[in-house]
Formats: sequence, C-alpha cells, structure tokens
Amino acid sequence: MEFMLPRLETVLCDGAYTGDNFAFSIFDITGAKVEIAKRSELLKFAVIPKRWIVERTFAWLDKCRRLWKNCERLIDSTLSMVKLAFISVLLRRY
Repeated sequence: MEFMLPRLETVLCDGAYTGDNFAFSIFDITGAKVEIAKRSELLKFAVIPKRWIVERTFAWLDKCRRLWKNCERLIDSTLSMVKLAFISVLLRRY
C-alpha cells in the first residue's frame, strides 16, 4: 500500500514513535523520513522546536466534530474529512 503524497518529505512524530521498524514502515508507505520531536528531560517548561507545529495542527483538527472520533470505515473517507477540515481552516483565515 502506497499513498500518493509527492510533496511529503518529513513526518514529525512524538518521542513514543522511536524505532527503526516505525521509520522503515513510514518510509515504505509514504517515502518520507521520520523526525522525532522529543520532550526535554527537565521538569521545567521548555519550548521544543517544531513540536508546537504538530500540536497546533492537531488542535485545528480537533475543532472538526467529525474528526474528533474516527468513525469512518474507510481510510479514504477519513483522508477526505481531514482535507475538508483544513480547507475550512484556510477559508476562515483568508
């Protein structure tokens, strides 16, 4: 199974998704490399580079009620709903 995402170069992931098996499977499916945004080991607040991009994107998607819980049977319909959610974000901004 291979997705048609020609512009996808890097996938930003949480620290829980480390490992060569995960990175190889993402590369096989999408052709993109995996970049891990790890949290700081310190107990104080620290801004983590690029992690806020992922968190902000998920916050935008959570505003769409249909994506709050994934009830779709097919991955294609879920992908279509994600596209529609981002289109609505763009329309609200411009």
